[in-house]
Amino acid sequence: MNQTSDHTDKSILFFDGVCNLCNGFVQWMIKRDPDGKFHFASLQSEFAQSFLKAHEQDLTSLKTVMLFHQGQLYIESDVSLEVAYHLGFPWKILYPIKLIPRIIRDNIYRWIASNRYRWFGKQEACMIPTAALQNRFLDTLGS
Repeated sequence: MNQTSDHTDKSILFFDGVCNLCNGFVQWMIKRDPDGKFHFASLQSEFAQSFLKAHEQDLTSLKTVMLFHQGQLYIESDVSLEVAYHLGFPWKILYPIKLIPRIIRDNIYRWIASNRYRWFGKQEACMIPTAALQNRFLDTLGS
């Protein structure tokens, strides 16, 4: 079985593994997701590259975060809103922000994303999860 088809039933957050803001978002999610609803993979990993290519995603421009959930791929401002919704209360109350037109939300998202390294810094390598969290990081499973 190919590595991408094994994980289509999971909610997977793909993130820029060298971005401090993105890594901070992953850490924030882990603390608020004790049931382990979300799994993670850095965009730089072979797993992410293979998975996203199999789902016909253009990999020429690295996005900061992408969410694969229930067979759908969310990008840009929709990612954080979907995550908030699925983490439940109190984060779910942020979901009505989705009523703001996507063009406005995504422009704000792109502005932050284009400045993320300058404002938040960059790591030399992707984060390595602790042993307790390794099963939630799909690019470390060797799958």
